[in-house]
This record gives sequence, structure tokens and C-alpha cells, in this order.
Amino acid sequence: MRIAILNKDDCHPEKCGDYLCERVCPVNRTGKECIVKGDNGKAFINVELCTGCGICVHKCPFDAITIVNLPEKLKEQCVHQFGDKNGFKLFREAIPIPGQVVGLLGQNGTGKTTALQIIEGDLKANLGQDHEATKEELSKFFAGSELQGYFANIDKKKMSYKPQYVERIPKEFKGKVKALLKKIDKNNQLSKIAKQLGIENVLDSDISKISGGELQKTAIAACLLRDADIYFFDEPSSYLDIRERLKIAKIIRKLAEKKLVLVIEHDLIILDYLADLGHIFYGKPGAYGIVSQPKSIKEGVNSYLEGFLKEENVQFRETPLKFVVKTHSDSKKIHKIVEFKGLEKKFKNFELKIDEGWIHEKELIGVLGPNATGKTTFMKMLAGELKSDAGEVSSKLKISYKPQYIKPDEDVMVLVALKGASQKMISDLGLDKLMNRTLGELSGGELQRVAIVKCLSQDADLYLLDEPSAHLDVEQRVNAANVIRHSIEDREKSAIVIDHDIMLLDYLSDRLMVFTGEPGKKGEGKGPFEMGEGMNLFLKDLDITFRREGTTGRPRANKPDSVKDREQKKKGEYYYLK
Repeated sequence: MRIAILNKDDCHPEKCGDYLCERVCPVNRTGKECIVKGDNGKAFINVELCTGCGICVHKCPFDAITIVNLPEKLKEQCVHQFGDKNGFKLFREAIPIPGQVVGLLGQNGTGKTTALQIIEGDLKANLGQDHEATKEELSKFFAGSELQGYFANIDKKKMSYKPQYVERIPKEFKGKVKALLKKIDKNNQLSKIAKQLGIENVLDSDISKISGGELQKTAIAACLLRDADIYFFDEPSSYLDIRERLKIAKIIRKLAEKKLVLVIEHDLIILDYLADLGHIFYGKPGAYGIVSQPKSIKEGVNSYLEGFLKEENVQFRETPLKFVVKTHSDSKKIHKIVEFKGLEKKFKNFELKIDEGWIHEKELIGVLGPNATGKTTFMKMLAGELKSDAGEVSSKLKISYKPQYIKPDEDVMVLVALKGASQKMISDLGLDKLMNRTLGELSGGELQRVAIVKCLSQDADLYLLDEPSAHLDVEQRVNAANVIRHSIEDREKSAIVIDHDIMLLDYLSDRLMVFTGEPGKKGEGKGPFEMGEGMNLFLKDLDITFRREGTTGRPRANKPDSVKDREQKKKGEYYYLK
């Protein structure tokens, strides 16, 4: 089966010499109309006539065309297609399972959110046709599966959905957090859930004034407050620290004992800890997505990293994603570029103290710790954006800083924002196709990747990146980690990376700084430590142990009070380097 996908946002006939694809198509030259001008002024590809030669794909200057040959068996498994026959296609569907948390794992743009919207009923599946599917058509399509009965009764089911981009909430809703949540609190559960999530202190705040983490927990609270049969959580860990992520995971697992629950999550440690079963989404982002059969979450994550589905005999990635355990060099032999001594900073309701430490040339420091304990404040003191009340930074360095919350100049084109950036970095982070768009048109993940490249493209001695993993999928996180590390090593510079994705920092860091304290009141920065010591200190404070998965080498959280958990705690080994 052949499919032809045209990304209409990237199709610019007026800039390619008036439908270049139409003029170079061999089928068109025989007098047939394989590629024509569509009703919307964009190109249209008649897939029935397409021979799959690929000439239009390679000739299109905007990479707007995708031609793919798929297994014939998928022809009858198209759940939904957007727009005309050249639109995005989703094959197969995820399955809600009673008593199980079902995780959806895959690259951004392969249909995870689309799959949720169809199950939710917010998007009506069309089964690849030009009209919404009827109940009879859905019943026939899903005959013999759990989804047959599900869609037969979908009108009777109550849904609750936690959206992906919580930062958009203040643009859509106005008022105090408590007043907004009260509108959906039909069972008087607000006080209980606010306490569980730790948002009692923001209930009287305006929704536009709270932080990203507080917005995330408010969105989760809104989802939990609704009396529903099925709950959907789209990236619930963004902006939350690891302690909060684990807390949310436990709440969602408890919810699944009585309700149907599906979760999209890119933090593999949290997904592994949270979910029982998983569907892998693979394909080509923006063109098509295929949903795998459900697997145990351990098997699903391993298969995703390997890029191979054994039972389905499908290889969807040429190179496995590997998490290599690094041999850390003797840092004492490396030149120190900066030292910080006894840094202190006091605000009206918060105070921060930083132990003595230093950063070496060609070194990448990871930073872990709860939100609101001073990590970003420390970064700003190093960057010179904030003056410390006590202590000193030994030398003045050129700093390039990527902030936690990105506020772009919406009318600026990506091409302008990344002027002077390495073409390799742009390509490695998949930004090639975005160069002619404005920053205001980009998704959260696209904007994040632009910000990373912009930061690394500056001439600096020290690069500070605050939460670079936000809104990135697993492959993008690995790619971003590689871009950051190679950029630092190639130019013999140094970097500090704050993030809550332990797997990313485990993969990326040479040493670790650990922040502790009472969020919002006081914080203390310790280190940098060698990886083993730093991770041990951090995980001991969380009372959680990690082991390495044998096949992929990835860190995995042990289940609380499991044999492995008790064994490692007894030895004082909360984190395994090997």
C-alpha cells in the first residue's frame, strides 16, 4: 500500500516556480494527472496513479512531500485521516484496559494525541473516508476487539482530559485558581485533591500568575475533579520535579483501580514506574502513525529504544537508542574555569545558600532537585542576571542562557532567530523545515529545540540550559543531549543543565549538583559531586532506588519495597553506575 502525504504548511507553489512537483512528475508527462493543483491552491497527489518514484519528494525545495510504501495489511486499518487523501493518517488505535494504566509512547507527530482524542470522542474517526464513521462502521471496523464494545457505548461514557500544553491555560481561562476548579468540583473533592497535589497555596492566586509546575498540577487537579469513566493525561510530568512526578504517578495508578486511564509520557523512568501496559506509536512524524499491539511496559520501552517490534517483525528505527554508562575522567586534572564560594541570596520569603564548588573546562554539570529550591536562581547568579548577597564567583565568564520559560518574539522568523547557528545542529534537531516559520507558529517542542540551538550558537565560555527536555519526545531528548554534549566537547567549553528527567541527566552529565530544602522557603545547593555520589544523595532523599536494565542499560526505578529496592537500600546503593 502506498500513501502520499503533503504538508500543506510547507507547500509554497509560488516560491518553487509554480508547482515544480507537478512539472517533474513522470506520470504527469505521460498525460495523466498524478500531481495537480488542489482546490486549496496547494499541490494534490493522486496516490492511485503514483508510482512511488520519489522524484517529487527529492525535487520539492521545502520537503513538503512524503511518499511511503506500507504493508498491504494496513490498508484496511486506517482509523483516521485528516483533510483530503494527502493528509496525516493514523493506523490502528490504542486500547483502554480496565484496571491498567495504558501508556502511549512515540515520537511527537505520530498520532498519540489524535488517538486520545478519538477515544475521548472529541475527534470523530472517519476510517480514512471523507465522512465521519457511523456506529455501525466503527463496530464492523473494530469487530472482535475491546474497542468494538467501547465505541458502541461511547455516547454514554464520561471523559476527562488533561491537555498537553498547560502553559496555554491562562490564555483560555481567566480568574482565581480556586474559582475555576470549583466550577467542575461536583463532588466537593477540591480540598482533598488540592492537598494531594500540593496546590493549597495557589488556590487564591490568579491563574495567570502561577508557575508552569503549578499550572501542570492545576490541570491535573481539574482532570481528577471531573466525575468520569475514562481519564486521559497528556504529558503530566512537564514542569514537575522528580518528587512531584512520582507523586502524580502514584495518584494516577490509584485512579486506574476503578477507572480507565491512558497516559502519554516522554519521561521513560516515570512511564515505566506509572504504566502497566504500553502502545508504541511509530511512523513518520506529521505524515502517518501506526499503533503497535499492547505490550508490558518494560517490553514496550525496550522495544521502542531498540526500534524493533519482535512480535510484529517491524523495524522502525535504523539505530537503537542507547544509554551508555560513561567512564568519568579524573576531574582534578582538568582546568577550572570558574569557582563559586559561599553564595547566598535572600528574597522576601526565600533564602538560598550554595556550597563552595567549581566547574572545569570541557565539563557538563547536571543539576537535580525539587522545584522552588533555587536552581534557576543559582543559574541567574552565575549568569550575572542576579547579584548575590554574599560570596563570590571567581571569574567573569561569557554566559549563554536558555531560560526555563521561553517567551519568544512571536513575529520573528526561525531563520532570523538562528542566524549564525551551525547547520549540523539545526539538522540534528530537525529544525530544517521550520526555518521559514515564525516563532509564534511553533509548538512547545519546536520552540524548545530552537531555544537550545540558539543558546549553543552563542559565543560563550559557559552554557546554561534550564529544563531543555520540556515538551521533547524521547528521540528528541537523546538528540538534544547529543547536540549539547558534542557542542561542548568540540568547542572545549562547559555547560550546566537543569532538568528533572533523570535518564537525560544520567546520559548527559559528567558531575552533578544536588539541591535540597523546603520548596518556596529555603534551598541549599551542594556539589558538584561525581555521578555516583550525587545520584546516591539525591535518590536517598527521595527514598527511591534505581537499577540498570540489562538489555538497554537505561536506569529504572525499583518498585517500592521490592526485593531489589530493599537490597540496594541495605547496601546504601540507591543508584547503580553499572
